[in-house]
Amino acid sequence: MSESPCNIMKCDSLARKYLPGIRAEMVYRLVNDKGMSQSDAAKRLGVTRAAISQYMSKKRGADIKLCGDIDSLIDRWALAVAGEDDQITLCDVCKCAMKK
Repeated sequence: MSESPCNIMKCDSLARKYLPGIRAEMVYRLVNDKGMSQSDAAKRLGVTRAAISQYMSKKRGADIKLCGDIDSLIDRWALAVAGEDDQITLCDVCKCAMKK
């Protein structure tokens, strides 16, 4: 299967649709699974503590259907934020979302 070339309009659309829900799930895993404080998560992500609280209470970030690829992508992102793994890029998110 050949990958389609990067298209900024498609990537922008996918990022707007999927990124808030993916970020909300990633924040939930950082706080609940990794035991990171909401304040530390906010500092590492460059957002306010209130934003983290909204992610945790599902007021921010739509629910997403977790397929295997997105689920593992969220785990990779959480590990990267926790400083335990390599970086993850927006291209990784976009490519994963385009598989759906």
